[in-house]
Amino acid sequence: MTTFVDRVELHVAAGNGGHGCASVHREKFKPLGGPDGGNGGRGGDVILTVDQSVTTLLDYHHSPHRKATNGKPGEGGNRFGKDGQDLVLPVPDGTVVLDKAGNVLADLVGHGTSFVAAQGGRGGLGNAALASARRKAPGFALLGEPGDVREVVLELKTVADVALVGYPSAGKSSLISVLSAAKPKIADYPFTTLVPNLGVVTAGSTVYTIADVPGLIPGASQGKGLGLEFLRHVERCSVLVHVLDTATLESDRDPASDLDAIESELREYGGLDNRPRIVVLNKIDVPDGKGLAEMVRPDLEARGYRVFEVSAVAHMGLKELSYALAELVAKARAAKPKEEATRIVIRPKAVDDTGFTVTREDDGLFRVRGEKPERWVRQTDFNNDEAVGYLADRLNRLGVEEELMKAGARSGDGVAIGPEDNAVVFDWEPSVMAGAEMLGRRGEDHRLEEARPAAQRRRDRQAERDEAEREFDDFEPF
Repeated sequence: MTTFVDRVELHVAAGNGGHGCASVHREKFKPLGGPDGGNGGRGGDVILTVDQSVTTLLDYHHSPHRKATNGKPGEGGNRFGKDGQDLVLPVPDGTVVLDKAGNVLADLVGHGTSFVAAQGGRGGLGNAALASARRKAPGFALLGEPGDVREVVLELKTVADVALVGYPSAGKSSLISVLSAAKPKIADYPFTTLVPNLGVVTAGSTVYTIADVPGLIPGASQGKGLGLEFLRHVERCSVLVHVLDTATLESDRDPASDLDAIESELREYGGLDNRPRIVVLNKIDVPDGKGLAEMVRPDLEARGYRVFEVSAVAHMGLKELSYALAELVAKARAAKPKEEATRIVIRPKAVDDTGFTVTREDDGLFRVRGEKPERWVRQTDFNNDEAVGYLADRLNRLGVEEELMKAGARSGDGVAIGPEDNAVVFDWEPSVMAGAEMLGRRGEDHRLEEARPAAQRRRDRQAERDEAEREFDDFEPF
């Protein structure tokens, strides 16, 4: 059984943010100490990081569910909760991260390159952080935000300079074993090689890596043989080497037809037309093989291929081949921009993006979707009326109420914030002033007002009532 895994589905869950704390400072001789609830800690991230010592995705095949730790809740005395610990997952060099739809999220190449696969939730603010001039003693705190939960697909594309392609038993593994120190399994039957083999070759001052692609046969790009599973390993290679068997015992095969069949599969797979090709006629140590190689070589060179006659068993023609590959690799490295090595896809928001959308569904329900509204809803304790009023303030300032009016919402219409499977639904009542303004002095402690003269307190309260009445009289609903 092979222990090589190059494609897995990984379920990652970041840590949840810790809840904020609602607390009032209490100390002898200081009855009006004010709010002192600390913020909750941030949840840990799930981070994919390239580690050169990792060569397979086997660990994630056996354990596909990974979760970071949660943040700790805040405490009184302005003590913040501890942040959750990030979960760092090592992946092989050349790992591509995709979403379930097949969109590339990150292409990780180079030791230490990392990508945040799931971001930890923010910690909830304590009531000390929520205090303001109008809200001197908040009786609530924000809940911690849940961490991201995602399903990603990891695909390993071998980072090699040269890829050997050809029929099973053409001698690809034997060629790697004599050009490098790699010791792949070698036998005289098809599909001996079940995983890509990788070797390091030194030719003069150039050091390059060479890999073989097992199981290529006609129909490989449609799933026949093993080719479809391993063709992705050819994508990163700079040079393709066709290893052709000149001593095959199959009567319906010859080097030219083998070359045409493999080229057809590479075209079907796509994206490899710009790779330089070299043709290797292997097994010339066999008398019939040497004769067949001399016969087909002129035809292959007429097609524009550079042809080498070698024998992996007898170590014939290997030096010339090694230096020719080193020359092509050096040219490819010089032509490749360094910044192309690592690619992380960033999709910025549009300039006119308000951060949320309001849509009317078939059943008449108005649904609000957006990062901020949904996050604020998740952070609200709906058992606390003051916290609900604070949420109303935030949504009003963001412009949600205005957009609901534009969309045709009327008093008593149902409004849902969030996705269908996890939404908060309520009956909408339009107003000019959101929760905090309607309540006037919500969040204030009357004991803190005793320091002001009674007459001044009365004047301030009357001024606020007059202002609220003026704003209400100016409002014309629809």
